[in-house]
This record gives sequence, C-alpha cells and structure tokens, in this order.
Amino acid sequence: MGKGKTYKVGVIPGDGVGPEIISAGMEVLKAAADRFNFQLDTVYYDFGGDRYLKTGETLPDSAIEEFKKLDVIYLGAIGHPDVKPGILEKGILLKIRFELDQYINLRPVKLYPGVWTPLKDKGPEHIDYVVVRENTEGAYCGIGGFFKKGTMDEIATQLDINTRKGVERCVRYAFELARKRNKNKTLTCVDKANVLTFSGDLWRRTCQEVQKEYADIKLDFAFVDATCMWMVKNPEWFDVIVTNNMFGDIITDLAAITQGGLGVAAGGNINPEGVSMFEPIHGSAPKYTGKNVICPIATIAAGAMMLDTLGETLAAETIEKAICKTLSEGYIKSLEAGKMGMGTAEVGALIAGFVSSI
Repeated sequence: MGKGKTYKVGVIPGDGVGPEIISAGMEVLKAAADRFNFQLDTVYYDFGGDRYLKTGETLPDSAIEEFKKLDVIYLGAIGHPDVKPGILEKGILLKIRFELDQYINLRPVKLYPGVWTPLKDKGPEHIDYVVVRENTEGAYCGIGGFFKKGTMDEIATQLDINTRKGVERCVRYAFELARKRNKNKTLTCVDKANVLTFSGDLWRRTCQEVQKEYADIKLDFAFVDATCMWMVKNPEWFDVIVTNNMFGDIITDLAAITQGGLGVAAGGNINPEGVSMFEPIHGSAPKYTGKNVICPIATIAAGAMMLDTLGETLAAETIEKAICKTLSEGYIKSLEAGKMGMGTAEVGALIAGFVSSI
C-alpha cells in the first residue's frame, strides 16, 4: 500500500517536562501514522526558557513565517523558573496565538472511564462537554498602561477588547461544533452581562443573530459565576460552552479538575483556515524535569485532537480508545506525578501499543 498524506508538524517540546511528554506523544502519533497510512514530517524548535536565557530571544518573527508553512504545531509546555513570569507566555504562547490568528481555544472536558473525579456521584456520562474560548481578543490583547506608576496616585488600565468580527467567528464555530457533536445540541453563552453590560450585550446579540442560521441548536445564556457553580453541581447540563478569553481561561481550569486533573486535560489553539497548535493545558512542572514521572495523557490526547483537525478522524478516535483502555483497565494507578505505577515513557509506549492493535 502506498503512503498516504504527509503532514508538516512543528514540534516545540519547550521547558521542564515538555520534552518528556512530547516524546511520549510523538511515539503514539507515529503508531497512529503507521497504522492509518499517513506520514508526519516533523520540524523541531527549541523555543523556551533555556534558549531565552542563552540568547535573550523568545520567538523571532522569522519563526512565525516558518510556522505559517506548517500544517500544525505540537507544543509541550512553556515556563521556566529562572525567567520572570509573563516573558515566555507573552513572547511565545500569545505571540503564536495572535500572529497565526488562532482565534479558537478548544477545550474538551471529558471524564475518562476509571478516572477519579472530586464531583460526588458523577461519572463519564455526566462530564462530557466542550468549552470554546475566544483566543485572540479580550483583556489578553495587552492594551493598557500605567499612569503615575509607583506612587499613591497610580492608575493601571487593561482594556477588554471585543470586536463583532472576533465574537461572531467564535460563536459561529461553537454553533457548528454543537451541530457536529450532535449530543444535546445546546450552546451556552457564558458572560457577565449583568455587570459587563457592553461586552455582554455584544456577545448576546451576536449569539441570537447567528442562531437564526442554526434553528436545530438550542441557545442558553449563563453568568460566569453561576456557570462555575453548575460545572460542579450539574456538569451534565452542558454540551458546548462559548465564552470570552478571560472567562474561558478561568473556567477551563475548574473544568480540568472535574475531569481528573491537568494530567488528562488537552487543548487546541485553532485557526480553522490556517495553522493550529495543540498542547496539554498543564504547565512545565520544573520540579519533575527529567524524572520520567509526569503523566503524558493530556499531551497524547492533544495529539488526537491534532489528528482530528487534520482530517485523520479514525486515527484520532483510535488514540481516544487507547487512552480509555489504558485508564479503564487499571494500567495506570494514579494520574499524579510519581504515582502512576509506570514512567512517562512507559505510558507512551503502552498507549502506542494499543493504538497499533485495538
């Protein structure tokens, strides 16, 4: 049989445990490629804390031009204890999102069988929804400043930017996803429209206007504080959530702990018309660097999301099945670092083996 499609993948292992989890993820992706007859042409990049400390460089513009020629980007983790907070995040992560216009942050919230959740009496059938977070606007644009900094009269401003174009394309993506999932066919717009009246009004009006094209999808509205409550009390109410950048950033961490923790939580920064980037949502965990103890499942699940976005849906579904088999049949004792019962590399090899055989 001839070789199928070839995808050009930019790989950024990053800092801390990033190289270890990316290595495990790549082993699984290669197993999927072999089984489903496609190829991954990988290009590795060393952007991260170590490079910044040596060169003072975060992410040069030339790298962005290279990224634009890729099909996707696979990211480990960014964050270094010797680099001041914000430098790498803004200089690498946010720069990639903004420059490649990755306007959707996609966060599946799925409790795998066999994974413990702190939510009493809730199981996999209750926790299965997706958060669509606007990813290139809001308070994260970096527009603002100081006046009389360092004095008692200091003023700090941070503007929350919401454009009709940015909101509508995010909302439209969320409606399409609710239709594709074909689960409860419900889209919940999460905001704080009772206080943040201008941005809230824009989001709500946009949702209502776009819904006219999606008569099969029910539209709900919820305030972000109430949403946090219901994510704990009644997660089964949700199907697809759409929200702004800041609220999405916060509620997805709460969502992650309900699905078993950051060790299984994967995310995608998506430009549906361009180059998307996939990653675990946890950080670089520097204290575990090189110890082969961190759980790579979030990274492996992010790889499955990546293949799905590339159109390799069967391969993505097979990785999901392999993850479910690994967790539901007790191969991993715990998702906590150092308590899995096997090492990071061994988990990668195990899941890769299942991908080849199930």
